[in-house]
Amino acid sequence: MLRMLSRLTSAVSIFFVLLFAFVKPAHSESAAFDLSGPKIDIKIMRAGKTLPISQTPNLQAGDRLWLHPDLPKAQSVRYLMIVAFLRGSTNPPPDEWFIRAETWKKDVREEGFYVNVPSNAQQILIFLAPETGGDFSTLRSAVRGKPGAFVRASQDLQQAGLNRLRLEAYLKAVRQTTENDPEKLKERSTLLARSLGIKLDSECFDKPTAQQGPCLMQGSDDLILDDGHSQSMVTALTSGPSSALIGDISGTRIAGGGNYSPYIGAVVDVARLMVNFRTAEYQYLPALGLARQQELSLRLNNPPSFNKPKSVLVAALPAVEAIQLPPMRPVDAKQSYCLQKPDLVLPVQGAPLVFATELAHDMALRLSDKSGYQIDLPAKADATRGGFVIDTHAALAANRPAEAGLNGVLHGVWGFDSFDGPAFRLRTAHSAKWTVPKEDQTALIVGRDATLHIESEDAACLDQFTLKDAHDKVLKTTWKADKDNPERFELQVPLKDETEGTLTLLMKEYGTGEPEKIVLHSYAEAGKLEQFTIHIGDGEGTLRGTRLDEVAGLELSGMHFVPAGLTRAGQKDELRLKASNSNSNSNSNSNSNSNSSFGTASDALHPGTVEAHVSLNDGRVLPVQSTVAQPRPKVILLSKSIDPGHPEAGFFRFGSQDELPQDGKLSFFLKTQIPDVFPRNEKIEVASTDNSFSTTLSVGDGSLVLQDSRTVLATLDPLKSFGPAGFGPLRFRPVDNDGNTGDWQPLATLVRIPVLKEIRCPDAPDKQCVLTGANLFLIDSVASDEQFTHAMPVPSGFVDSSLQVPRPNGTLLYLKLRDEPSVVNRVVLPVLPEQ
Repeated sequence: MLRMLSRLTSAVSIFFVLLFAFVKPAHSESAAFDLSGPKIDIKIMRAGKTLPISQTPNLQAGDRLWLHPDLPKAQSVRYLMIVAFLRGSTNPPPDEWFIRAETWKKDVREEGFYVNVPSNAQQILIFLAPETGGDFSTLRSAVRGKPGAFVRASQDLQQAGLNRLRLEAYLKAVRQTTENDPEKLKERSTLLARSLGIKLDSECFDKPTAQQGPCLMQGSDDLILDDGHSQSMVTALTSGPSSALIGDISGTRIAGGGNYSPYIGAVVDVARLMVNFRTAEYQYLPALGLARQQELSLRLNNPPSFNKPKSVLVAALPAVEAIQLPPMRPVDAKQSYCLQKPDLVLPVQGAPLVFATELAHDMALRLSDKSGYQIDLPAKADATRGGFVIDTHAALAANRPAEAGLNGVLHGVWGFDSFDGPAFRLRTAHSAKWTVPKEDQTALIVGRDATLHIESEDAACLDQFTLKDAHDKVLKTTWKADKDNPERFELQVPLKDETEGTLTLLMKEYGTGEPEKIVLHSYAEAGKLEQFTIHIGDGEGTLRGTRLDEVAGLELSGMHFVPAGLTRAGQKDELRLKASNSNSNSNSNSNSNSNSSFGTASDALHPGTVEAHVSLNDGRVLPVQSTVAQPRPKVILLSKSIDPGHPEAGFFRFGSQDELPQDGKLSFFLKTQIPDVFPRNEKIEVASTDNSFSTTLSVGDGSLVLQDSRTVLATLDPLKSFGPAGFGPLRFRPVDNDGNTGDWQPLATLVRIPVLKEIRCPDAPDKQCVLTGANLFLIDSVASDEQFTHAMPVPSGFVDSSLQVPRPNGTLLYLKLRDEPSVVNRVVLPVLPEQ
C-alpha cells in the first residue's frame, strides 16, 4: 500500500510539472483544424443491420466494425492503423484489445478489415502511426501506462468533432444566405443559432447588408454554445483519483479552464494531454473525425512530422455506452399548425446534433386522430428554417374530412434505435367558425385605432384576411398571432378617420375557397363612467357618471347588477344597481331605496378598489373603477309587541301583528350584526316608506335601552312622534355616528282606528243593521263573514256617524281599515234592538 501511494504521489508531481510547463495563454494552441488528413471508411453492424459511421451515435459491446483506410495509392509513408479499446482511466486494457492493420498491404487497402467491440469496453481510439521498428508495442505501452489520459483524449476529440460539425453547418448556411438571399440573413441566422446552439451577435445586423455575413462568421471558434446532449454522449465512464485529477486541473483558470468555448476547450485539453506523451520515437497529434456517410474525414490542426519524433494521428470513435436520445422539444408547445400550409415547418429546439449531423435518420411525422386514422409524413431537419420541414402531400391526397384536430409526433431512428420526439397539434383547414371574444365585441370605437381579437379552432390555418367598411372600402390592418393562445389572432384596426357603422372581416384559410365573414360594428364614444360604489354585505350599489341611461347591467367579482333607479344630481347621473341574485328582505316599494341583502355574494368582497364591467344597451362592455367600502351598520329585528292604547281600541281584534294603532305604542327588540357591539351613539331611524314623516330613536332620549352589549329595546310612540297625520307602512334602519345608514327594514303598519259605539238591528232578519260611531270614513269595508262574501264598502268622503252594515254573527263583525285594506280585523260590539 505504501509503495502504491508513493507511486501515485510521484505521478501527480510529474503531471503538475508537465502541465505547468506546457500551459500557455488562452488561444495559444491552434483550434483551426484546417489541414485535411486521411479518410477512413467505417460501417457498424449490429443485430443484422448495418449503418455508416455518420449515423452511429454510440457503440455497444458485440458491435462489428468494418474499417477501410482510404489512403492514396501513391502513399510513400507506410501507416500502421491500430484500433485500441479502453475501459476507463484506472483499468488498463489487455494486450488483445489492441488490433493492428498494415494499411500498405493489398487486402487491407482494398477490402478493409473487421474488429469486434469487446465486452466491458468503454472508449475506442484509432491510431495512425508511421511504420518504425517497435511501433506497435511502443504505442500499446503508452496507452496501457496512462489510460486515463487517452480516455480524456477520446472524450475531448469526440466533443470537439461534434461541435465542429455544428459550426460548419452554421457557417455554410450563413455563407449561402449571404450570397443568394442577403435580405433574409437576419431571419435565417436567428433560426440557425437556435437550431444549432450558436452564439449570435445581434449587433451584426446594425451593419450594412454586405458586412453582416462576415460579421456573423467572425471569431467562429468561439460561437459554439454548451450542448448538454453532445456532452452526455461523449462523457467517459472514468473513475479513480487520476481521472479526477485530470478533470479538476484542466478546469482551473491557470490551466485555461473557462477561457474557451466548449469547442476550443476540448481542443486545448486534448492538445495538452497529447504533448505530455512525446517520446524519442513518437509525438501524438490529435485528429478531429468528421463523419459524413460512411466516411470519417480526419482534420489536423498541425502538420504531421515524419522525422523523429514522428507524428501519430489520434482519432476517436463514438463511446461504448447506452443510447443518449436527442432531447428535442417544440419551440412553442401551445402552438397549432396547419396541414394545408405550404412548406409546413414544425419548430424544434434542444438538440443541435439533429440539425448538424446524420445521426437522426428516417425521420417522419406520425399523424393520428381519435378514429384510428394514422399516416407517416416524411420530415427533414432544416436548421435555416428552425425545425422539420414536413412533406404533407400524402395527408392532403387522402382527402379525409376535417376532424376536430390531429395529433402529430416526430419519430425516427437515432443510430440503431427508434425514438419518438416532440408532439404537435395540427389542424386541417375547413369552413370553421371565427368569433370575436365578448370583451372585444364593442372595442371598435371610431376616432382612434383599436385592437381586436378573433378566435377559431382553425386559427393555425389562417392565410389572409380583409377588413372592409360599409362602403366596401378596404381598411389597412395589421395582425399577429397571440403567443398565449394558439387559437387567437390580434388585429390592429385604424378607425381614426372612420365613422361608426358596420365592418366586414373576411377570413381566408389555406386551401379553402370562399372566405368566412364576420360582421362587426364600430361605435361612437360612450358616456363617461366614473365610479361604482358598494358596501360589503350590500346587494345594491351606486354608479356615477354621465349618460347612465345607456347602462344595461354591471358585473363585479361574479355578481351581476341591474338598474334599480336613475337620478340626476347637477350635471351627473347616479344609477342604483341592484344585485340580481341578492336575497333582499327589503320592502318591495320602489321608493324605499332599500339595500337589504342578508347573505349576498358581496359578503365575500374585500375593501379596496377593483374593476367592474358595465354592459351598455348597444352591446358594448366597458370597464369602470369600483370601490368596495366597509360594511354599513346592520341590525335584525328579534321581536315586537304592540300596546293598542285607548279603551276604544279594545273593540278591535287586529287581524295582523304588524298593525300599530296610531294612539298605541310599539316596543321592539333589535340585535346588532355590524358592528359586533351596539354603539351607544348609534340611532334607529323610523319613517314612512315615502319619507313623508320620520323620527329618530336614541339611547340619549330613552327610546333605546340596552339589554346587553348587542341587544337593544326600542320604544315608539307614533302619535307623539308623527302626530295625527301619520299612517301607513313604517320601516326602520340603523344610523351610525358618521352618518352611514343601514338597510331599510319593514317594521309595522300605522293605522287609524274609528271610534265605534254600538250596533242596532231590526227584528226582521233580512234587514240591515246600523253601526254608529265617529270617524267611520277610516273603514274600508264591513262584512258579516271573514271571507267577505257579503261585504259593504264605505264610500270615499263618508262623513256620517252611522253606517248600514250586514247583520253580525252574534256580536262579531269583520272590518277592513282604509289604512291597511289587505288585513281582515274582527270587531266585538253590543248588538241592540232597533229603536
